[in-house]
Amino acid sequence: MPRYPADAEIPVHVDRSAGPIPGQIVEQIRRLVTTGALRPGDPVPSTRGLAERLGISRGTVTTAYDQLAGEGYLVSDLGSTRVTPDLPPGVTDSGRRGTTSSPDGPGGPAASASRPAPPASAVPLVDLRPGTPDISSLANTAWRSAWRSAAAHPGLGYGAEGSEELRRELAEYLRLMRSVVVSPGDLVVTAGARDGLRLLLTVLGPPSSGPLTVAVEDPGYPSLHRVPQALGHTVVPVPLDAQGLDPAGLPRGAGRPDVVLLTPSHQYPLGTSMPVSRRLELLRWAEEHDALLVEDDYDSELRYVGDPLPALAALDSREAAAHGRVVTLGSFAKTLTPGLGLGFVLLPGWLRGEVLRLRRDAGAPVSAVVQDAVADYMRSGGFRRHTARMRRDYRRRRDLLARTLDAALLPAGVEVLPMDGGLHAVLRMPGPADEARVLEALGRAGIAVAALGEYWSRGRRAAGEAGDGWPQAGVVVGFGGLSEAGLVRGLTRLRGVLREVLGPPGRG
Repeated sequence: MPRYPADAEIPVHVDRSAGPIPGQIVEQIRRLVTTGALRPGDPVPSTRGLAERLGISRGTVTTAYDQLAGEGYLVSDLGSTRVTPDLPPGVTDSGRRGTTSSPDGPGGPAASASRPAPPASAVPLVDLRPGTPDISSLANTAWRSAWRSAAAHPGLGYGAEGSEELRRELAEYLRLMRSVVVSPGDLVVTAGARDGLRLLLTVLGPPSSGPLTVAVEDPGYPSLHRVPQALGHTVVPVPLDAQGLDPAGLPRGAGRPDVVLLTPSHQYPLGTSMPVSRRLELLRWAEEHDALLVEDDYDSELRYVGDPLPALAALDSREAAAHGRVVTLGSFAKTLTPGLGLGFVLLPGWLRGEVLRLRRDAGAPVSAVVQDAVADYMRSGGFRRHTARMRRDYRRRRDLLARTLDAALLPAGVEVLPMDGGLHAVLRMPGPADEARVLEALGRAGIAVAALGEYWSRGRRAAGEAGDGWPQAGVVVGFGGLSEAGLVRGLTRLRGVLREVLGPPGRG
């Protein structure tokens, strides 16, 4: 049995007349990884074995391996060297490269069909795109117990509104965490926020009545905004101010919106929280104009400064059965995992009958096993404990990001916007040219982020409209999907690229 079991043959060769030998080894192994010839976890030859085969010094191979380890391609443990096991799937899947997005996670440029797929050399080794939660600690004792119980008693399924037990737990959660007092009958189980929005808009705007006008935040959550467009409705982007969506910016007359889609608790991507005064102002506007406010309760639990804010529905003072003006969309994509495909919609009573009729015709989208497992997890207290743990972990990562990307360490003109909650941060830059240069350099370095400018309406960008509505420039960086050690490495590399492209540290 060989002394070095990892000494498999790989197609690496050297040419002594073609420049530094360590660089040749680095380039060839990097290409083997990015094309999929070497996959995550595959062993590579030991430094001794490769040096003997190539007829070069062991130190030369060690130098090359050290560089590849620093770039994230290789990792050494227990005397062997391997391709890093947790490389993103896109690194080695050259035939199916593309962007990823969770069922209910915000999109941005990663979800925009207008941006071409990156070339092979730009496939990310460090994925800092927003919208990915950490699910590494989810499979705890309470979680496994809930799924075993649900699988052991699968049942026959549930009606259009979903499991009564799950809706009862959701009602209790909304009362305690979002200050909304509801009954289980006010809730309908969905396959996530987008499913809830499709359901609602289909009821409000059947083909026979013509398209609805749906106002959306500009900038905003791209994949959710595409739902009304896909259903044939008219989408109207509305600029934001420091307090969020301003009702004064909503169209009047014939173009007045029927529906306003907004994220008051944690605006995406800028992260602002709408104050109570603005929320009440929007409710008065909705009553005066017979419109509906659709609240996407995105990231509401993941707040790091103060307690979670009450949901907009908690302020809807009119009798919900007859005159309620707020619909709340919720999902478990960030607090648990997007793989569940589970959410809910909180409806005023006057909408519930039509929504349930449509759901009965279309069929329930979520299996009874999933609903039972999550209901059990919530009832046992597992969900509450997991959410509290994730809030602590994400707060620690947010603080880590703030230290690594401190203003004194960044080029002049680059700033990190305040992060009161959520799983991402915004790095704002002076202009779109800076954004483009940084994105290109990050792509070459194998670091994936989202372009801040892509969150604004394309119509406004194409028109070249100036003023407060003009897109800000920068990048959106997620910090939920990597370990803390991986996050530090990725942010340090990001900071280095910013310095290379935009200049040395210093305030502008």
